[in-house]
Amino acid sequence: MLVATRAIVLHAFDYLETSRVLRLVTRDAGIQSVLAKGARRSRGKFGSGLDLFAEGDAELYLKASRELQTMASFDVMRSRAALALDMDRFLAASALAEMVLRLGSGEANAALYDAVAMTLDALADAQGTAIAGVGLGGLWQIIAAAGFAPVLDNCASCHAPLDAEARAVFSPASGGTLCDRCARLTPGGRALPAEARAVIVDWLAGEPRTIDLPSIKAHQRLLREFVTEHLQDARAWRAFAAWETGVSLGV
Repeated sequence: MLVATRAIVLHAFDYLETSRVLRLVTRDAGIQSVLAKGARRSRGKFGSGLDLFAEGDAELYLKASRELQTMASFDVMRSRAALALDMDRFLAASALAEMVLRLGSGEANAALYDAVAMTLDALADAQGTAIAGVGLGGLWQIIAAAGFAPVLDNCASCHAPLDAEARAVFSPASGGTLCDRCARLTPGGRALPAEARAVIVDWLAGEPRTIDLPSIKAHQRLLREFVTEHLQDARAWRAFAAWETGVSLGV
């Protein structure tokens, strides 16, 4: 079956002498691994390049019994070259790609695709200290689009409303914040100040927030712990770990 869809390159490596294997997030076919035959030899079918984070109109031959599909063509619409020109941007975009490839499936998810595209565009334009906030905000929106956003306004266990101005305990295993009573009964939670909770609420709503370096590290750890708990995936988060250790103030 030939499927025409908008697609973004999230991972790529050379295959044999002339081809490339790509992992794509697509708007109409979810996550797909594809073989671009002759991509390193001819630009006719694949435009000017199939670089990381490039977005374009793809034609894919999909067969349910195959793990590796065939790409017929790829017309690049956005190259996002700016993501490779700044280390903070590149690290954030790489962490995003790793997350999406773990969260996504072969089912269409237009909301997830749109969140990926918008976040990569925003990262390409972000400067300095804003880069990490854009990346974190986009990742929380991607998590929400995948179907498991954290509960932040109510207790994730007993559903009692929480005071927006008060500190709460964030429990990845419970799916979000807990009231004091439930927090005492639930091991493994992490204290979440009211301001930090408000920042995540804004990010989930698509509102930009810039935070300082210590807060960046805390938010990265919180997000990673939450996703790891719900994915139950034992593989190491290599790109995300590089982002956590390599993020700077952008100066």
